[in-house]
Amino acid sequence: MSDPRFVHLRLHTDYSLVDGVVRVKELVKTCVASNMPAVAVTDENNLFALIKFYSAAMNAGIKPIVGADLWVQADDPEDAPYYVSCLVQNNKGYHNLTLLISRAWQTNQHRDRALVKREWLMELNEGLILLSGARAGDVGHLLVNGKTDQARDRALDYQRHFGDRFYLEVQRTERPGDEDCLHATVALAGQMGIPVVATNDVRFLAREDFEAHEARVCIHDGNTLEDPRRPRKYSEQQYLKSAEEMAELFSDLPEALENSVEIARRCTLDMRLGKNFLPDFPIPDGLTIEQYFDKVSREGLEARLAVILDDNDPASAEKRREYEERLTFELNIINQMGFPGYFLIVADFIQWGKQHEVPVGPGRGSGAGSLVAYALNITDLDPIEYDLLFERFLNPERVSMPDFDVDFCMEKRDRVINYVADKYGRDAVSQIITFGTMAAKAVVRDVARVQGKPYGLADRLSKMIPGIPGMTLSKALEQEETLRDFLEDDVNSDKESANEIMEMAFKLEGLTRNVGKHAGGVVIAPGKLTDFAPLHCDEEGNNLVTQYDKDDVEAAGLVKFDFLGLKTLTIIDWAVKAANVKRAREGEDDLEIERIPLDDAPSFDLLKKGDTTAVFQLESQGMKELIKKLKPDVFEDIIALVALYRPGPLESGMVDNFINRKHGREPVSYPDPQYQHDWLKPILKPTYGVILYQEQVMQIAQELAGYTLGGADMLRRAMGKKKPEEMAKQRAIFEDGAKGKGVDPDLAMKIFDLVEKFAGYGFNKSHSAAYALVAYQTAWLKAHYPAEFMAAVISADMQNTDKVVTFIDESKTMGLKVLPPDVNSCGYRFTVNPDGDIIYGLGAIKGLGEGPIEAIVNARGNSGAEKAFEDLFDFCRRIDLKKTNKRSLEALVRAGALDKLGPNGHFSDRAVLMATLPDAIAAAEQDARNQEAGMMDLFGSPGDDAPATVVAWKPAREWNDELRLNGERDTLGLFLTGHPIDQFETEVRQFVSSRLNTVQPTGKGEVAIVAGLVVALRITRSKRSGERMAFITLDDKTGRIEVSVFGKTFAQYGERVQKDTLLIIRGGVRVDDYSGGFNLVADEVMDMRQAREAFARRLRVKVPVNEQLADILNRTLTPYKGGGTPVTLELAHQEADALMALGDDWKVIPDESLVDDLRGRFGDKAVVVEY
Repeated sequence: MSDPRFVHLRLHTDYSLVDGVVRVKELVKTCVASNMPAVAVTDENNLFALIKFYSAAMNAGIKPIVGADLWVQADDPEDAPYYVSCLVQNNKGYHNLTLLISRAWQTNQHRDRALVKREWLMELNEGLILLSGARAGDVGHLLVNGKTDQARDRALDYQRHFGDRFYLEVQRTERPGDEDCLHATVALAGQMGIPVVATNDVRFLAREDFEAHEARVCIHDGNTLEDPRRPRKYSEQQYLKSAEEMAELFSDLPEALENSVEIARRCTLDMRLGKNFLPDFPIPDGLTIEQYFDKVSREGLEARLAVILDDNDPASAEKRREYEERLTFELNIINQMGFPGYFLIVADFIQWGKQHEVPVGPGRGSGAGSLVAYALNITDLDPIEYDLLFERFLNPERVSMPDFDVDFCMEKRDRVINYVADKYGRDAVSQIITFGTMAAKAVVRDVARVQGKPYGLADRLSKMIPGIPGMTLSKALEQEETLRDFLEDDVNSDKESANEIMEMAFKLEGLTRNVGKHAGGVVIAPGKLTDFAPLHCDEEGNNLVTQYDKDDVEAAGLVKFDFLGLKTLTIIDWAVKAANVKRAREGEDDLEIERIPLDDAPSFDLLKKGDTTAVFQLESQGMKELIKKLKPDVFEDIIALVALYRPGPLESGMVDNFINRKHGREPVSYPDPQYQHDWLKPILKPTYGVILYQEQVMQIAQELAGYTLGGADMLRRAMGKKKPEEMAKQRAIFEDGAKGKGVDPDLAMKIFDLVEKFAGYGFNKSHSAAYALVAYQTAWLKAHYPAEFMAAVISADMQNTDKVVTFIDESKTMGLKVLPPDVNSCGYRFTVNPDGDIIYGLGAIKGLGEGPIEAIVNARGNSGAEKAFEDLFDFCRRIDLKKTNKRSLEALVRAGALDKLGPNGHFSDRAVLMATLPDAIAAAEQDARNQEAGMMDLFGSPGDDAPATVVAWKPAREWNDELRLNGERDTLGLFLTGHPIDQFETEVRQFVSSRLNTVQPTGKGEVAIVAGLVVALRITRSKRSGERMAFITLDDKTGRIEVSVFGKTFAQYGERVQKDTLLIIRGGVRVDDYSGGFNLVADEVMDMRQAREAFARRLRVKVPVNEQLADILNRTLTPYKGGGTPVTLELAHQEADALMALGDDWKVIPDESLVDDLRGRFGDKAVVVEY
């Protein structure tokens, strides 16, 4: 270290969460630019940023000083805690700081703070340098309050334990008490011979960042910047001052600066990053881990070969030899690289899962290329049959940890994690932390709130930012013209406020704001976790996670195991169980999904038609279009589909080549008509000569240029990275290798160029094949057990109303009957009855939780109809009303689940059910109280036939269609007993050219007029023009049609395009080549009012003649005057009836509210819009 004048020893990054806007990378850059040789990071009660800071600083030539500001619990736990700062002097100090912080989070959280106890600090002092915390520390606090003797005692206690590693800290940040504390501290230091050290308690890098820091603190604390009552704990002096600024500030106390440098010299942490520490796997006595690994792998392969190979096949012995040689090759490499324990651990918890009915995926990622993994049942896809390469997973020429991503059923994954924790010890197993950041949409709302800006402005600004993962404010400004206009338009009265929000939001965007838990990452340590990483948990001590995120935890040496939750495995599990119920009724054996044939004709017929809604990986609209073109008929085609449907292949022309070659529209060549070689045919034949997979790139290099597969994997990686110097080196190797094998050098290099071009698009076949298997299993279930499969699919997404609606529509399209919700037959999930109908899942009703549903099912009994609820009163008496509140019961009424319990057992009873509900609940509660008070039968037990409180049905006006249907939409997301278009059907029929089920393509110059409810809406932006456009699905009860609203039309009518509105659209109809259906390109978009104005001849109202008529009509019509629709009155008088057309001044806007008002006054049939 050079001779600096000062080193910053107290600094919070954004990982402190409560304060600090210093980003680690910017800190290191600033230190380099300012010639600071060392700097400390002391985040509040955590080491979240330690490895990121340590690595960045070491790489930049800055000495990292590791530490943490700790909250120490006061002697009386109810008193406010105080601050001290611990700096790591060496590896022992790092271990002790890790223990202190972990223990505080795990055992001593209080009011959202993890508190260290003073006795722990004294006990674990070795290797730590302690700074007193200035005025925020206990010594400083006592000094400021004039308790000098107590301060001396406390300092003496620290000195006794820490010796010359205890420093009294002084600050000059212009905060109240700083100067008083400094003078008292210096006096005490002089008396006791304790060294003093100066810090600046840094929270931001530059003085001008103070306001952003205050905003960050207010966001965390829930305050506004202008609130006079909010604590003001920071000053604008807490920036990363230069050594010169600090020297000037402490010119009267130079030793305080010198001591900062001395401390920096004393602190040296040597972290061995990148070295892996695998947990020990228990093995039988008398065997080494390599011997045991060899033994179980060979036994596993024998079990697999017993199923795969036919002993009567003459080629069986040759095939067996191929498997055995591959296994020996893999075992040697795994043992040589030191990873047998990793494979055994993964195989063990997968085996446990399978034995305990936890569905496990067939594998994913490059791990499916390992035959050892297949033999140990880690994966379920034969890598030799599908040309999957081990070196793509574990390359002996590039040592890195193996990484199995294991998919488990979402529902039961935690059971496997618990098993692992029990086996290796709870103190050795943990999940991994994640850090939430201030993302674009949220930070705009947060900033607006702390700045005291109106909620409406924040809402508008936030909604202009697309809700796409990875969206940033910069991208939003670049992409969204409306956002730019809003911020730049001088006419906009909110322009200044909006720009203030955005300016601050840019400063805070991306800062760390909270912590979470990684979806599937689990670490297993070879001993106590705290030997490797600090721990964090919630206030109850649950959700234990490492304080290092997934990248940092691996750098620290811990091995990460991915326990990923895959919803599709849950769906397959539920569907198979439901299918087995049906099979049992029909006398068939249980279905084993792993043993279904991979050449099933009905499954491929389903795929060819593109009926892949709910089929894993194949359900998007674009994928459906690709499938219809490809028409897959072998399993290899499904593997290819997963690999093809990505931006690279779609844009490169690969997809078209693949399809045309498959269907004979283009000759198959290996790989190109001009440049091909016979040796490549076996490699490229499954993909019709197209280089689709990374494994093919590796095999071509092996076959044509003599690469080892390990070397070929290095070539593949080099091609992906496209580094010129590396590629030049690889070209030379390839050319020499090809010459050595007698291949024409010119041809070899032409093929090399082709391989290089497609290597960037190549996909990992191992991953594609594993997921293709799951896709095929779901397609097979949909083809053979459609009701059971769709019931499972809907159940897995019950909380997503949009998906429930989509899947119920798909079920109806498949010819399945979905029964409406009914408390007498439904459970929590969607199920299938013996007739093959899908029974609604009560869990899909919004506003109804698991508690109420459990109460209903328990009260009814699992026998369903045998203990059916007789009516609303019986229902309320029998369910547990402590678990079922009034809001839940109202949701059941609105959803129609209580229809059969009304006086007429019909949906027309809903108004009466809702009106009677309070009385029914009150009566049920009274009956319960009566029973508790001792109204028993003669034998002393509550009688089933005990007299119930008599309640009468409460009369109520029947709900109109709109009220009833809105209730269904709000609770179910769909309409059960009608359609919103019903009330307009008579009118709509007058001006549409056809209903949606009879739409035909329009000729040149012709237009169609259609009407329907917007049931799906997607607004996007054209890549070519940048203009916004919309894709709408219209539903008019007879059918559906896709509508495209492009640039100019959308600009003109865009505000009318909203979900769940009735629209009338004029435009041209064309055949959609992809979907095979029709597509309407909109020229004009109208709502009902505008359609009436455009098409209505007049508004005709039948009115009784009386004295009030003129006054009533004047009040009713006046708000709607100024439209283009004439009004004709049909006057009804006892003497005679007459028609009277009102003058042009009384032409009205035929709004729905006017029509409703007139119908309310004169009767539904008295008002007619004539066309």
